[in-house]
Amino acid sequence: MFKKILIANRGEIACRVIKTARRMGIATVAVYSDADRDALHVEMADEAVHIGPAPAAESYLVAEKIIAACKQTGAEAVHPGYGFLSERASFCEALEKEGIVFIGPKPKAIEAMGDKIESKKFASAAKVSTVPGHLGVIDNAEQAETIAAEIGYPVMIKASAGGGGKGMRIAWTRDEGRDGFDRARSEARSSFGDDRVFIEKYVVDPRHIEIQVLADAHGNVVYLGERECSIQRRNQKVAEEAPSPFLDEATRAAMGAQSVALAKAVDYQSAGTVEFIVDRDRNFYFLEMNTRLQVEHPVTELVTGIDLVEQMIRVAAGEKLPFTQSDIRLDGWAVESRIYAEDPYRNFLPSIGRLTRYRPPTEGKVGNAVIRNDTGVFEGAEISMYYDPMIAKLCTWAPTRAEAIEAMGEALDGFVVDGIEHNVPFLTALMKHPRWRDGRLSTGFIAEEYPEGFAPVAPDATQQAVLAAVALSASLIEAGRRERFSDRLRAPTGGLRRDWTVKLGDDYVPASLADGHQTIPFDMDIEIAGSLANVVTDWRPGDAVWRGKVARQAVVAQIRPILNGMRIDWQGLSVLAKVFIPRHAELDRLMPVKLPPDTSKLLLCPMPGLVVSIAVAEGQEVKAGETLAVVEAMKMENVLRAERDLVVGKINAKAGESLAVDAVIMEFA
Repeated sequence: MFKKILIANRGEIACRVIKTARRMGIATVAVYSDADRDALHVEMADEAVHIGPAPAAESYLVAEKIIAACKQTGAEAVHPGYGFLSERASFCEALEKEGIVFIGPKPKAIEAMGDKIESKKFASAAKVSTVPGHLGVIDNAEQAETIAAEIGYPVMIKASAGGGGKGMRIAWTRDEGRDGFDRARSEARSSFGDDRVFIEKYVVDPRHIEIQVLADAHGNVVYLGERECSIQRRNQKVAEEAPSPFLDEATRAAMGAQSVALAKAVDYQSAGTVEFIVDRDRNFYFLEMNTRLQVEHPVTELVTGIDLVEQMIRVAAGEKLPFTQSDIRLDGWAVESRIYAEDPYRNFLPSIGRLTRYRPPTEGKVGNAVIRNDTGVFEGAEISMYYDPMIAKLCTWAPTRAEAIEAMGEALDGFVVDGIEHNVPFLTALMKHPRWRDGRLSTGFIAEEYPEGFAPVAPDATQQAVLAAVALSASLIEAGRRERFSDRLRAPTGGLRRDWTVKLGDDYVPASLADGHQTIPFDMDIEIAGSLANVVTDWRPGDAVWRGKVARQAVVAQIRPILNGMRIDWQGLSVLAKVFIPRHAELDRLMPVKLPPDTSKLLLCPMPGLVVSIAVAEGQEVKAGETLAVVEAMKMENVLRAERDLVVGKINAKAGESLAVDAVIMEFA
C-alpha cells in the first residue's frame, strides 16, 4: 500500500479523498493555486504545494507542475478527483514514465472512453445501444447545420472532451443549431483546451441514469447499481439518488451487464461510470463512460456500504476486489443535493463572495436517517470566480425513498449559508414538489416545472400559520429576554399582550395568545387565523435555525434579522415577517410602498463575470431575441439577448473587461 499520495484537485473532492486516505493511514499532499492558498483541502492535507496562479489553465491543469509536486514531496501515487486532469491520458502516461501511480484507469481505457466521439464508436462496435448521431468531428457551423438536418431536430451539440454541462447545447431549430455550435465550441476551447464537438439526436423526455462499475487489475468487474441523475439544469446535475425510482430489476440487470461488458472490453481498472439515456419505455442508450470518480458517488456509497475512493486506491496498489457481483446489495435509499453558489431567483446565475456564515447540518444518524455532507469550504472562505460554484454535496440515507426525501428537506431547512446567493431555497422546494416525490422525472424537469425560472413561492394558509407561529414565538422570546435585563434604561412594558398581528410579506395574520410561557424553552398555545396550535421551541435570540413543533408538526426554519423584523426561510419559502400589536398593524397598512427603479433601458450584468464579446454597436437596431453580449462566469458562457425590439444607445463595457453584478453593460435609446 502507498505511504503517501498527492491529490491533483481542489475543493470538496480533494477533502473527500483526504478523509479516506487518512483513515487508511496514508499521508496526503495537496496542491493549490493563488486563489486556494487558504482553502480547506490545503488545511486538511499533511503537506501542500503551491502550483501557480488562480486560473486552472496555469495551475491545476498543468501536468508538469503536478509531477514536480510529486517529486518534491515523494508522493508515490496521484488521485485526480474529477475534472481537471482526471480524464487526460497524456497525464496518466507522464506519471507512469516518472514511476508514479495514477489512481484511476490505464491510458488505453481513458483514450477509448474518455473521448465522447471515440467512446461512441467503440461502444457501437461492441454492440452497445447508442443514440443516433454523427460521431465525426465537425469543422464549421455550416457542416453542423447539414448534419443536424439529416439527423432531425432536436439535436444535442456536445464537446468531445466535455463534462459538467460545459460545451453542450440543445438545438430545436436551424438558427439554434448554428449558434449552439459556436457556443459549444467556444466553451469547449475555454474549459478543456479542445474545441471538437459532435452532434447526436436529442431524446425527448429522457432520464439520465448511470451505472457505477468497479474493476481491478485481475479481470474482476462488478456494477454497484445505478444512480438517477435526471434533475439537471443547463445539462448539469442538481440532485441525484440511488437507486432509481424508475428501473425494474430486469432493466437494472441489463444495464449493469452491458456496463460490465464495456468495462471488460477496454480492460478497465478502477471506479468508472457508464451513463445512459433512458426513454419512457425503459429503452436505454449509451451516452458516455466517465473514466473517473463521479461527483455523485456518495449516494452509491450510502446504499452499498462500499467506499469507492478506498477501492480506487486499493486497485491502484494492485489489490483484488474483496467482493463479487453476488455480494453487492442495495440497502435503503440515498439522495444527494448539490449546493451551488448561484442565485435561483435570477435564473441560477453564479454568485461569488465570502461565506460570512456557513453552518451545515450535523452529520451522522438522525432518527432513521443518516446525514452526510461532503464539502470543501468553511465559514469565512471565499467562493472564487475561477472554479466550479459547488459549495457542498448534502446527502441523506434512509430505509425508504420517502424517508430519505423527508430527511433531505429537513437537513436543507437547517443548512445556513450567508454572504453569497445559493440554491438551497430551490433544493428545499424541490424536495416538496409532487412530481419529484412521485419519481416522475426527466432531464427536462426544471425547464418544464419552472419555465419562467424559480420564483419565491407564496405560502398557502397552512404554511402561513406555521410561519406566523415561528415569527411570533421568536419575537416573544426576544421581548421576554429584553424585559429581564436588569440595567434597562426604561421601565418594562408591562404584562404580556394577548392580541398580535404578524405581517408576512404583504399579508397580515391575526394571532392571539391562549396559554403558556415565553421563556426558553418556549411553550405556548397560540390561536392563528382562527385555529389553535401549540408552539414549542428552544430557539434563542441569535440562533440562525429555529427548531421546534407547531401543532405537533416538526419545523426547522432559518431566521435572519432585518430592520424591525426577520426573514424566515422554510421549505423553499422565504418571507419577511414583522410582529405588530393590532393598532400598529393598522398604521403599517397605510405606509407608502417604495417602487424599484426602472431598469428597462439598461442591460445589466447578471453575475460577476468576464465580457467575452459585445455583439452590437451604438445606434444599432436590434430585434427581440438577438444576442447583445456574452458574459463568462465560472467557465460557462451566458448569452444575453434582447427581450424586445430596441435601439442600442451607449455601450459601457468592452470585451475582456471584468464586471460586477448589475454593472451596466449598455444603455438603450
